[in-house]
Amino acid sequence: MMTTPPFTAPASAPEESAEPYVRDTVHWLERAVIGLNLCPFAKAVHVKGQIHYAVTLADDPAQVLDVLRSELTALALAEPERRDTTLLVVPRCLTDFIDFNDFLETAEAVLEELDLVGTLQIASFHPRYQFAGTAEDDVTNCTNRSPYPTLHLLREDSIDRAVEVFPEAETIYERNMEVLRRLGLAGWTALEVGAGWARRSPSTQREAPQA
Repeated sequence: MMTTPPFTAPASAPEESAEPYVRDTVHWLERAVIGLNLCPFAKAVHVKGQIHYAVTLADDPAQVLDVLRSELTALALAEPERRDTTLLVVPRCLTDFIDFNDFLETAEAVLEELDLVGTLQIASFHPRYQFAGTAEDDVTNCTNRSPYPTLHLLREDSIDRAVEVFPEAETIYERNMEVLRRLGLAGWTALEVGAGWARRSPSTQREAPQA
């Protein structure tokens, strides 16, 4: 049975209502991101419990921005050994990918506002993520598809250290494209890493297929 990691549910509903979103996100992380080795750096922080999960059930982008501001500040102040990175999950807002993409510009402006450019950066995942020049059903889009709109807050220092350990980091993107092409849409669907997994399978977890 999956153990839900500690998380916060700022400016939204009580924690128990946010827990399924965290469980879905952890499930996606373990089966897709780590299971397919889409990010060679993810397993270490996951195993060490250094990923902080935050969920906002706000349905207004302005409220999401307030939560983002708080989570960026909290990450910058936290000890890296205890909180190396944050996944901010936004299940009830920015569900349209174009709106989400537009929101990212505002999110970057918050980094500047907080004087955290060069200290933290923001990566993004979305259920309908679509790279420029690809069709919506192109399986390679799945490298950045998550159960819910998600903002990944990272430390620049941690990225630098990871690149030192994995000097060919620039090859990760192309490798991921190839992994997804081999897997195919049917294989991706079989992973069952979409929204609602926690409610459908509260105590079930299957082995992820090998890439």
